[in-house]
Order: sequence, then structure tokens, then C-alpha cells
Amino acid sequence: MQLTLCLPVRLNEKQILLGMKKRGFGSGKWNGFGGKLKENESLQQAAVRELLEETGLRTSKESLEKVGEFKFGFPKKKEWDQVVHVFVLRDWQGEPQESGEMRPEWFAFSEIPYESMWKDDEIWLPKVLEGKKLRAEFRFSEDNETIEEWKIKELDEF
Repeated sequence: MQLTLCLPVRLNEKQILLGMKKRGFGSGKWNGFGGKLKENESLQQAAVRELLEETGLRTSKESLEKVGEFKFGFPKKKEWDQVVHVFVLRDWQGEPQESGEMRPEWFAFSEIPYESMWKDDEIWLPKVLEGKKLRAEFRFSEDNETIEEWKIKELDEF
């Protein structure tokens, strides 16, 4: 399954917009914005659409910078296995609005709530916020929460 994850950032203020997931996969966790591709939709089109649906923010696919491609494996829930394409976004229109799925909130880079996020986020997100591009694999343990194994490679570009 191919998914997108969009991370709006204010680099000058060193802030990131995250959303509290209110329902579905990952509910109760802070995360970026994104989801599944629709038929005949590109990764960038899906990221732009999901961002609008979840936050009300409007952007263009040209404003997205691909910074990550992550494979996630869930040995006890194979249907959760996924490849997530991560984009950083620095340019958009509008102010974040709560949706039925997400409650957005700005966080300083130094105050990201890793304790209320997926466990892999504290491994890769600081690197992305430093400007790195990454390809990674994460395998969760049987509890579908703990990271059992992971590997990350820094890339020059996608």
C-alpha cells in the first residue's frame, strides 16, 4: 500500500504542523497529514488533496519537497504494511482548521510530542527537520507499537 505524509513547516520559526488523529489508523497519535492514493492519482496529487481534506490548507504539488520513502512492516497485521512517501511543505494558503479526522497544532521543533507519536518518528523526523532526505525500513514488533528493527540511508536526492 502506497501512502503520503505531508509535513508543513515554518523554518524561520522552527515549527512543524502536526495533527492529532481522531479516528481510524493511528488514532490518538500526533502525525503529519496524508493517506492513501485514489485511483489514477500521483503521490503529489494525493498529498495535496489529503492536506486540504485534513487541514483546509491549500498548496500545489510543486510546493512539495520529497524527503522520505519509508517501508513499514507489521508482522502481526500484514494488512498494515505500507510504503510512505514523506513531503515537507513550506508554502501554502490558509490557516489550519480542525477536520473530522485531524486536529492540527503547531509545535516548536524542540517541543515535538514524540511520546504521543509513532515510535519511528523520533528516529527519522529530527533528521528530516535538519534537511536530510532518507530512505528507511521499519519493522514493528508483535505489539504493533515497538520498533523491532530499522535501517536508514541518507540520500542526496529523490
